[in-house]
This record gives sequence, C-alpha cells and structure tokens, in this order.
Amino acid sequence: MRRGAPRERTTRDRDEALVGQLRRGERGSAESLVRQYGERVYRLAFRITGNQEDAEEVAQDALWTAARKILTFKGEAAFGSWLYRITANTAYQKLRGRRGRDHAEISWDALLPQFDEAGHHVEPVADWSAKVQEPVLRGELRDVLSAAVDALPADYRATFLLHDVEGMPNPEIAKLLGISLPAVKSRIHRSRLFLRQRLARYLAVA
Repeated sequence: MRRGAPRERTTRDRDEALVGQLRRGERGSAESLVRQYGERVYRLAFRITGNQEDAEEVAQDALWTAARKILTFKGEAAFGSWLYRITANTAYQKLRGRRGRDHAEISWDALLPQFDEAGHHVEPVADWSAKVQEPVLRGELRDVLSAAVDALPADYRATFLLHDVEGMPNPEIAKLLGISLPAVKSRIHRSRLFLRQRLARYLAVA
C-alpha cells in the first residue's frame, strides 16, 4: 500500500501540472499532453475502431478536443478518465460514420446457451483452469482473446471495451453511446458469450 502511494501521487501531480499548463495556454502544453497521453489514447481508439487510420484520426481529434475544452474539466474525476471518455466518444462517432462498411453482424442466436426440453443446460462445461495456467498457452490466449474482441461487431466491441477494459459504469456507457441501459447490459452479456465460445474452441484443441 505504502509503496504504491508515491506512484499515485506522482501521477496526480503530473496531471495537475499538465491541466494547469493547458488552462493557462502555456507554450508547449499541447505537446506535453500528446507526450503523456498520446500513446494510451491511440491504443484505446484503435481497440474501439479496429482501424489504424481511424484510430490516428480519433486520437488527434480527442487530444485536440481535450486541449480546446480544458476549461470544462471540473476535476470531479481523474483527468485521464475524462480524456478517455472524450476518446471513447470520438471513436464511437467514427464507428457510427462507417457502420455500413463494418463487417457483418454475428448471429447471436448461435451463441445462446442450449437447453433440453426439461430446461437443463445441455452444453458441456469444460474446466479450462489447468490449460490457462500453462505458460506456453498464455501468450497464445492473449492473441486469441484479442482477435475475438476485434471480431465483435463495432457497437458491441465499443460497449465491451468501455465496460470490461476501461471500467466505465453501465449508466455512463448508455449515456455516451445513446442507448438504453438494458441494451448496454445485453451487449456486454452477448459479447462475453461470444468471447467465451471463441476461447472454448481454442482450448478444446490446444
């Protein structure tokens, strides 16, 4: 606990200094923003859009928006969280703009649990724990999971990443994406089903 405190304090102090520079419009403040957050903003944009060119545009737009609207940052949340929300919103708007070109929707009916006439679950429940602990498979599992996330439909990928990777609460995701709270929960649940199925297929032959 104590050993982690200085790192948290350093991050907070760094962000406070950066926010102050941006608010005062100091020379080089925009460059400092890019240097401190550019790579992380790009990674989030890329995970949501799944496209390098789009991610670059999103990252540039998000960083520019954050610098331009810095006076609207109230400090109620961490500066990084505020910036990531701007990035996520910008990335999602980019997705909506190219939705017609996105890959085909997954047939979710095929991913729903199967039950017999008595209502009992009929799918075999595999125990993956032993395989997951194998060092040789860990790197491969990360690749399989990453590919599975990228294979999600754009709307579902954005919702899943915002919730399970960025830790954004469901009500905030609903507001950000302009969908209902039940829709957010449904997307997260179905995305997890899809990822579970992809991992099951891999582990069955690994």
